[in-house]
Amino acid sequence: MNQQTLQDKTHKRKNILTGEWVLVSPHRTKRPWQGKKDSPAQLEKISYDPSCYLCPGNKRANGEVNPNYEGTYSFKNDFAALNEGADGSFSEGLIEAVSETGLCKVICYAPDHALTLPLMSQGQVEEVIDLWQKEFKSLGEKQDINHVQIFENKGAIMGCSNPHPHGQIWAQKSIPGEAKKKYESQKNYWNTHKRSLLSDYVDQELKSKERLVLENRSFVALVPFWATWPYETMIIPKNHHRDILTLTTAEKSDFAAIMIALTIKYDNLFKVSFPYSAGIHQAPTNGESNDFWHFHFSFLPPLLRSAEVKKFMVGYEMFADPQRDITAEKAAETLRMCDDIHYSKKN
Repeated sequence: MNQQTLQDKTHKRKNILTGEWVLVSPHRTKRPWQGKKDSPAQLEKISYDPSCYLCPGNKRANGEVNPNYEGTYSFKNDFAALNEGADGSFSEGLIEAVSETGLCKVICYAPDHALTLPLMSQGQVEEVIDLWQKEFKSLGEKQDINHVQIFENKGAIMGCSNPHPHGQIWAQKSIPGEAKKKYESQKNYWNTHKRSLLSDYVDQELKSKERLVLENRSFVALVPFWATWPYETMIIPKNHHRDILTLTTAEKSDFAAIMIALTIKYDNLFKVSFPYSAGIHQAPTNGESNDFWHFHFSFLPPLLRSAEVKKFMVGYEMFADPQRDITAEKAAETLRMCDDIHYSKKN
């Protein structure tokens, strides 16, 4: 098998972080499409919505009133999936359950109801990173918190219940399944090679540049070789950092810059406010050194062929393995070709 075969023939690719495989069927990109088509969504233009639970000064669903914040703002989720409380367990034959404790927070990126990441200034995104760092540190220092997950669901199709630009943080006692897989893979690689797995992966990708989308002094944004979603990307620091707390001032600036640049390309791809789920996987906060961990920021968007055509995990993917048609190399090439200036700012 050679590079050309990877672009023409069915094959499987290994996810080095989880050990799982994805089926790639590049020849299927030639098949005609007769599926559902919708009208592209228009960009939100309302800077303040009196009915929005996240806008400054508005009352939330639980009756509390938001302050008139002017930058970022965080608060405990009014409808948290995790709650602080006593531990417990249940076992009956083959049935087993254990309690899961933790807490959830909402992170408002800005007071402007319409200001998504690609439309924010670099200074505003740096403020978001500042808040992420503050929350990660304070939550991770809690005795019963061993994993802190920062993430964002953007767009109604991704289950986002409020269009005001915001993210979430779920902090919990146990280390969840996806993070556990990455924990083991990175730890095993570190023990063998005495280098982080993603440091060596970034070095390899920088040499080939096939899957590279963006690069600056401190970070790369690329479509991982094992990508499952059509335009899935990952932002990885070139220097080995376990979490975002150890970023230098310059690196934080570069982190903000590459986030903006990548999300601009996303929006420009189909001339739409691009939906995605995005999350940062950082080292567990379990009191161990976890020197092997290399943090990374993944974007998992559902759009496939246009603003109207979406990728769903159905059929074979629900019962066997993930599958994709467009190769990671073709997806990266398409994103690289997207304009660096947001389409809404062009006449």
